[in-house]
Amino acid sequence: MIETAGLALTTFFATIAPLDVAAIFAGLTATGTLQYRRLMAVRGTLIATVILLIFALAGEGLLASLGISLAALRTAGGILLLLIGIEMVFARSSGGTSTTVEEEREAVSKQDISVFPIATPLIAGPGSMGAAILLMANAEGDLTQQVIVLVSLLTILLLTAIALLLTSTIQQLLGITGMQVINRIMGVLLSALAVQFIFDGIKHSRLFGN
Repeated sequence: MIETAGLALTTFFATIAPLDVAAIFAGLTATGTLQYRRLMAVRGTLIATVILLIFALAGEGLLASLGISLAALRTAGGILLLLIGIEMVFARSSGGTSTTVEEEREAVSKQDISVFPIATPLIAGPGSMGAAILLMANAEGDLTQQVIVLVSLLTILLLTAIALLLTSTIQQLLGITGMQVINRIMGVLLSALAVQFIFDGIKHSRLFGN
């Protein structure tokens, strides 16, 4: 149980990246009022929560209907998470947890940024969606482990909401260097977990026999 919780918390923290989301949120709402920032933070997190819960609970069934095996999901999910982990370690963007320049320009011109880009793709992005499906699939048949994964997801989402609400305070306490150090540590851990997912996927694919 502790291992499952640790794995889920680490993976969701790395793929959702509350500190990165908070930094971008600060830039997008720099000219907004306190009430506006709070509204966008709460609404964006709630919408992202609904999206990720849908993927966590129904994602595997959708993939199964498309003929995608669990082994393929593990391998593909591992590759995606590995790219995000490398991105975090080297502070480069692969697009898995960030927005494009065009998306940022569109977001700046919008008054309601809760759905886009806060809820998606910043919080509920390709990485976090894939992680939700993958972790729930790994816990298949064990209700306790699945509950732990969901609770871990909700915990990180709550942490994300707090980070958005306390953006200015967090930036002052940690500074740019502090935030980058945390992201790099989580990136190393996520990369190791991603490689393990890839190994497990290849092992269960039976490509090389039993």
